[in-house]
Amino acid sequence: MALGQFITLEGGEGSGKSTQARLLEQRLRDNGLEVTMTREPGGSLFGEHLRNVLLDSKTPEHSALSEALLFYAARADHLENKIRPALAAGRWVVCDRFSDSTRAYQGYAGALQLEAIDTMDQLVVAPTFPDLTVIIDIDPAIGMARADQRRAERDGSNTTRRDRFEGRDRTFHDALRQGFLTIAANNPGRCVVIDGSRDADSIGAQIWQVVATRLLQEAGT
Repeated sequence: MALGQFITLEGGEGSGKSTQARLLEQRLRDNGLEVTMTREPGGSLFGEHLRNVLLDSKTPEHSALSEALLFYAARADHLENKIRPALAAGRWVVCDRFSDSTRAYQGYAGALQLEAIDTMDQLVVAPTFPDLTVIIDIDPAIGMARADQRRAERDGSNTTRRDRFEGRDRTFHDALRQGFLTIAANNPGRCVVIDGSRDADSIGAQIWQVVATRLLQEAGT
């Protein structure tokens, strides 16, 4: 049985990647593929437990290295118990965030040495790197406004309820955006940057075109 394909969606806060991940999952299913939809941090029981710690605005302050180690602990369990079994069974995996988020958030924006992230990637992720990574790029001001609106529509909360990452200052979010763009520039064979300022349908159509060209045609689907 052929291995499935591994697609990750990345971007800053409010970029719309979670919406696009769900849309992509449905389109793949509509094309007769078996799909596992997942997310990070999370995706497994242990990963979801750590997600609550990592995103909680009440979690005590800690270093970027400590944070990255927690993300990779969750990622190791996620890979072992969900992603790798799905790929081995021939399923396509669509993941809302993966290791590029650690590189962008804790590395480029958090000032953790990239060599440390490279080491953790080799220890935890290798050889299960994504076949395709879609990076949805958006101005941080627009993204945060969208995130606040989404939160208000969901549960009536306001900006004081931002999680630990949403609540960081503009300098952090600007560095985060540039980090994702640098990742894309350094990995042109794997990464595609999509303009996230447009409507969801237009973004979804472009993502589907990329997936169809890069993965479906190669897989003969």
